[in-house]
Amino acid sequence: MTTEKLATVQDGLPLPRRYWAVLAIASGITLSVLDGAIANVALPTIVKDLDTTPTYSIWVVNAYQVATMISLLAFSSLGEIWGYKKIYLLGLATFTLTSLFCALSNSILTLAMARALQGFGAAAIVSVNTALLRIIYPSRFLAKGIGINALIVSVSAAAGPTIAAGILSIASWQWLFAVNIPVGILAFTLSCKFLPANTTYRPAKSFDKLGAVMNALTFGLVIGVIEGFTHGASIYIILATFVALLIIGYLFINRERKKDAPIFPVDLLRIPVFSLSVLTSLISFIAQMLAMVSLPFFLQGALGKDEVQTGLLLTPWPIATMIAAPLAGVLAGRINAGILGGIGLSIFSCGLFFLGSLSAHPSDIDVIWRMALCGFGFGLFQTPNNSTMISSAPPGRSGGASGMLGTTRLVGQTTGAALVALMFKVFPDDSTHVSLYFGCGIALIAALVSLLRIGKPTAAELSRK
Repeated sequence: MTTEKLATVQDGLPLPRRYWAVLAIASGITLSVLDGAIANVALPTIVKDLDTTPTYSIWVVNAYQVATMISLLAFSSLGEIWGYKKIYLLGLATFTLTSLFCALSNSILTLAMARALQGFGAAAIVSVNTALLRIIYPSRFLAKGIGINALIVSVSAAAGPTIAAGILSIASWQWLFAVNIPVGILAFTLSCKFLPANTTYRPAKSFDKLGAVMNALTFGLVIGVIEGFTHGASIYIILATFVALLIIGYLFINRERKKDAPIFPVDLLRIPVFSLSVLTSLISFIAQMLAMVSLPFFLQGALGKDEVQTGLLLTPWPIATMIAAPLAGVLAGRINAGILGGIGLSIFSCGLFFLGSLSAHPSDIDVIWRMALCGFGFGLFQTPNNSTMISSAPPGRSGGASGMLGTTRLVGQTTGAALVALMFKVFPDDSTHVSLYFGCGIALIAALVSLLRIGKPTAAELSRK
């Protein structure tokens, strides 16, 4: 691959600029991840206020999810060409402006359109945020920095329902989006001033527009199959969508294999430790969503908890992740990521098993310690896993690695949510417990995949052979 090597003045940003840059990244990623989950809680209120139906209201969530997934890898490719900071700023500006559009929407159509545009902004933010960390932190502190980032992602995703319930208890649904505006402006201002201007390497080739279109079609069809299955679409429609996915997906991947810096990172997936880390992440997020989607139904339906109480009982998960993620960042430099990830996912699997074994009328303490065990195990795994994904890629492909990290999370979460819907249909009387036991088994598989990474070489080690 022909590249223009840019001068690297130093390893990471100096203090205190590094702290401000991290705050800018943290603000942006919190907004994008939080808004992916926060609207779910408000759907019944939105249905009533905009005089629509639950079927149409689901597009408030789907439009955001689809836009994010179909464009994330394309934005990461643009980041490698134009510079990560430019794409990040574009994402922040788009997200903040469209948050205003969401808050001002007066129909389900305008709200869904605004959410789709907001999803594109979120994709730009997520696509390069981890790549930026690689040039913000000195290499010796990268694992710790990625641990902080993983902590923010986990806490934001898990705390979404709690924050939404808190806002809705004192304000209208429009404020779920309006609160993004001041935070977005702050993040944009900090990013302009403190984020580094250029990547370490910059490919000389232009952006692959056809590849971006094929990428969007491929992931759009992935969502189409999952959502069609989830919402009980005709089997013929699902099969037709799946066949289209196989055809377009094959053509897309075959085309990407011939590229030096493909939008879909086929080149990175040839690195054993990277591909195994991707697979571990995908499986683990499926297990996570099996728990996070099914548990509120058990807490509210079976135990009679309200939205606020449910949010509080879910809170030990992100709190435990907050404790585990920095610890994992420290341990990542001493313990192999495959081993550390395997230990964390085994703890996570145990937590899911204990949640599945809850009695019909558990005390709050019974729920809390099990939730904390899940959060601690997941936090212990995610930091070294993400660090391995980014550091195992060549410096010039940090954008592709960052984009794949976000895409893997979204595909895993979408699949996990769809599996919960399947459990509701197949086991209507005991869907939560079955989902949790299923998640336990999946998390154990992820632990085994993580252990397969022991001794696998990184891109730098492969290049020396």
